[in-house]
Amino acid sequence: MQKKSLKKTIILSVLFFLPVLFLLFLYPSKHNYNPLDVVKTQIEEVSGFKDKDGNDINFKGNITVVGFLGSEPMQQTTTALNLKELIYDKFKGFKRFQILILVPDGSQEQIAELRKELLKYDELKYWHFAYGNPQDILNVFNSLKSEIPLNDNFATSHVFIVDNELKQRGRIDDRTENEIEANKAVYSMNSYDCVEVAELKNKMSEDIRILFTEYRQKRDGNFDSSSRRADDIKTNEEN
Repeated sequence: MQKKSLKKTIILSVLFFLPVLFLLFLYPSKHNYNPLDVVKTQIEEVSGFKDKDGNDINFKGNITVVGFLGSEPMQQTTTALNLKELIYDKFKGFKRFQILILVPDGSQEQIAELRKELLKYDELKYWHFAYGNPQDILNVFNSLKSEIPLNDNFATSHVFIVDNELKQRGRIDDRTENEIEANKAVYSMNSYDCVEVAELKNKMSEDIRILFTEYRQKRDGNFDSSSRRADDIKTNEEN
């Protein structure tokens, strides 16, 4: 009986201390935390754009996912639905988070139709469509770092992350571990293709989560800005 009791005590002790040890191993990792890279600074503010109610829309003070659905937004339904399901639905309600879609004046009728498609699944409290002239749309887009141009309708399936200080966020080095080990050339991720479901689920979702973690650490006074790879950022912005 004593052997069984001793064995039971040992098993219970192991089961109790294993999770504690696991957490202790994880604890130092937060000191190695790297925030989401700044890939471009001084993004053009969306002054001059209005929502359907005539209200001003701003980047400043918000964590924004900005997209461009163009003058024929119903042609971008897949882009909008994927963005809503995989990003908006996951992060809506987070403080100061918003989806902002810039479209040319005159596309209001198609946007109303697209809203009906999106509203089939949920409300759009933190999702804004903002209207402006094509030149203003180009000015905002051209201030972003992008390898993908707008099409003739001022649209793209790619979206961008802009933080509350008008800085574009992304990945300076988007190589996989295998690519790094093989010394492949560095390539960045400055935007996220909404047609690529895996890209939204595995990369963009993770990057937004990292950005919220950074903001929470700043709010709690635990953020160490020295962890940013300043030299890489400077090099990237000069290119």
